[in-house]
Amino acid sequence: MLTTSVVIPAINEADNIAAAIESAFAAGANEVIVSDGGSTDDTVAMATAAGATKIVRSLPGRGTQQNSGAFMAKGDWLLFLHADNRLDADCIAEMTVHAGRQGSRFLWGAFKQRIESPRPIYRWIEQGNAARVRWRSMAYGDQAIFVRRDIFKQVGGFPDIPLMEDVELSKALRKRGKPFLLSGPVTISSRRWESHGVVKQTLKNWRLRIAHATGTHPAELSVMYDRGGRG
Repeated sequence: MLTTSVVIPAINEADNIAAAIESAFAAGANEVIVSDGGSTDDTVAMATAAGATKIVRSLPGRGTQQNSGAFMAKGDWLLFLHADNRLDADCIAEMTVHAGRQGSRFLWGAFKQRIESPRPIYRWIEQGNAARVRWRSMAYGDQAIFVRRDIFKQVGGFPDIPLMEDVELSKALRKRGKPFLLSGPVTISSRRWESHGVVKQTLKNWRLRIAHATGTHPAELSVMYDRGGRG
């Protein structure tokens, strides 16, 4: 039986961390590792109370935190879940079924999203993000990227950069094989869109991705991201 370790990077996510952990266990995770990047709120206490298998103290930075958590993981599979996201109860079972059917072709992938808002514009965002995985073999972190642990190690894990670590991991993994987009879904908070406005936040994301694609250094991208306000 294949085992799955869910790694959750977190900084000051006291309001969300318990729900993320509980969803991971409900989905069938064998262990849940919270990698804390220096929270000053009750994130660690809430994670402990929610039953996290391990709490890892890490330097800040989502890539660094996820690597720290993955280093401690024992599962055959790694699944990286953002702290304000939640797995559907069937997510890990769906991974197991596909692993059995696809064999050695099933190396990595992500899930379809369900953004927590009834607004029609979010359905377009969900569809666009799913299409990106299908046609560009590019998964982002808020799609709950999963990968075989041995393959993750072979590609060197997440790069130690302040932004776009999920993009760079996808680039490395798609050289090994095409990602699988599973039904999931992973439920994600709409807070980063709502806090800045859906159109403004989407345009900001596009600007960052274009800048990254045209060679802007990740450190400069991080400054651009912070200048616009974190979502």
